[in-house]
Amino acid sequence: MPKRLILVVDDEPAILRLVRAKLQADGYGVITADRGATALDLVDEERPDLIILDLMMPEMDGFETLRKLRRFSSTPVIMLTARGGDADKLRGFESGVDDYITKPFNPDELAARVAAVLRRTTGTSQPLSQTVLRYPSVEIDLDRRIVTVSGEEVRLSRTEWEVLSQLGANVGKVMMHGELLSRIWGPEFRDEVQYLRTWISRIRAKIEPNSDPDSQHLIQTFPGIGYRLEPPPDEL
Repeated sequence: MPKRLILVVDDEPAILRLVRAKLQADGYGVITADRGATALDLVDEERPDLIILDLMMPEMDGFETLRKLRRFSSTPVIMLTARGGDADKLRGFESGVDDYITKPFNPDELAARVAAVLRRTTGTSQPLSQTVLRYPSVEIDLDRRIVTVSGEEVRLSRTEWEVLSQLGANVGKVMMHGELLSRIWGPEFRDEVQYLRTWISRIRAKIEPNSDPDSQHLIQTFPGIGYRLEPPPDEL
């Protein structure tokens, strides 16, 4: 099996050396770039399996690089940044980031996140007992990976889809926090409950954009336990 190829983009030579050494030691192929424009050329030429992208770079920052990348590639991206604010993270997730890690970082944690993103973006899907879930204004086609709201297709990020499809494959059942986190990100992330809350919030905003804040959500929260995707009306 060929090595997975990782593109690391950062304008700090020390960071490039550190990340390259760690990932190569873990068996990955690694290519590097110190500018966003160079990175875009390498993505087109080398077709990496994953990109580690620094946010703060000269000439073209990580957000701009990502925006241009998403015009022609869906390669998963881990954003590497010295800024850990929620606003930056949400902007990154909106733009198509698959994960975030804040500098300074532990190389072992970065490697674990690389493995987790690769696992969930290339993993095999589980057999589903019901492939289309129809609600009054929402339809979730688990087989075709399509979500429509009021007849209009809604685009979900790769991670948003992974969370929703896990809930959909277990519709009507409460999935515990640790179970969801382990299945999607790997067992090393089973305690990252706040991480999961962020993704659930983003999915709700997309599939129920006009819902009353006090109304019952399609994805129900069970505090301290987990989440459940409600069964469609014809399954009640």
